[in-house]
Amino acid sequence: MDIQLKGPGRTPYSRGGDGRAALGPMLREYIISEAMHALGIPTTRSLAVVTTGESVFRETELPGAIMTRVAASHLRVGTFQYVAQWGTVEELRILADYTIKRHYPDIEADEDRYLSLLQEVIKSQAELIVKWQLAGFIHGVMNTDNMTISGETIDYGPCAFMDTYDPATVFSSIDMQGRYAYGNQPYMAGWNLARFAESLLPLLHDDQEQALKLAQAEIANFMELYQGKWLAGMRAKLGMFNEETEDEALINSLLILMQKHHADYTNTFSALTFDKQEDTVLFGTPEFTQWYEIWQARLSRQQESKDSVNQLMRNSNPAIIPRNHRVEEALEAAVQGDYSVMERLLDVLSNPYAHSTEQAEYSTLPVSATPYQTFCGT
Repeated sequence: MDIQLKGPGRTPYSRGGDGRAALGPMLREYIISEAMHALGIPTTRSLAVVTTGESVFRETELPGAIMTRVAASHLRVGTFQYVAQWGTVEELRILADYTIKRHYPDIEADEDRYLSLLQEVIKSQAELIVKWQLAGFIHGVMNTDNMTISGETIDYGPCAFMDTYDPATVFSSIDMQGRYAYGNQPYMAGWNLARFAESLLPLLHDDQEQALKLAQAEIANFMELYQGKWLAGMRAKLGMFNEETEDEALINSLLILMQKHHADYTNTFSALTFDKQEDTVLFGTPEFTQWYEIWQARLSRQQESKDSVNQLMRNSNPAIIPRNHRVEEALEAAVQGDYSVMERLLDVLSNPYAHSTEQAEYSTLPVSATPYQTFCGT
């Protein structure tokens, strides 16, 4: 494992910043990364957050803190871009060999191991982004330096979880154009992977044109790979064990209804899991009634029992996510020295598939018309 300190001061990579961090944003990463781990989403972890006793000056004076982050490694797409731009081909090869040995040792003996490396990273990223989408997680700043080679989620700056379903959902204050909106995340992952492939070109083939063809062929596979994994995950969320050709249309029609009626993403799937359609805003609409009948007919055509269907859905649809207003509530209290709110939140987030009565309290939405906005905070 790699350990990294965030917020201890300037480094050669601080780019004019002070290298410091405030307590609130560091605790935010602690909460969200722990929630992601409990949800089964690959992630870096926060080993500890400690206060420094110093002030950090942003819009206001804030208490300073240092976070100790633990990761399978901190190798990122940006790492390869840096070496490809400023290093030699031999240095790039050393980095790639180290990456293979550390993260993908099964391909070490492959004849075309650098092509295999590209394939493995594409696969791990497809799996990661699918899990983000299935949980309604929005990263907020998917730069190439925030995409790990290991396939772990890293850098929880302006991230948040989606409440009302809308592919255009953006929380980050600096994402004015929606570049990293929920619905754009798979495409941004593809863009980042294309940059990774570009960095590997000198290792893929001695002939640049041939290397480019190899890279393009692999990148072209990403969206198909992603779509297949996403479809499998959505089938599980709806209790489908087998595959039928109309499944994608059935899934998309539900998402369209959810967007149209401003339905909560997590709570809608939770209501379907426990057959409590009346708990959703979709209930009573003719479109949903028709969709529900088609879905029930679809489930009746598979061999698995109702109990098996329900168990699959319980395991695929969390009862709880780190709701944005709950996270803010915990951070505000912690900055004032009261960590009890955060500790209780962490406790209920630790087993999101328990579907306990205690979690129900944390699944409700705030009564607020103010759009939620996040900030990087470092």
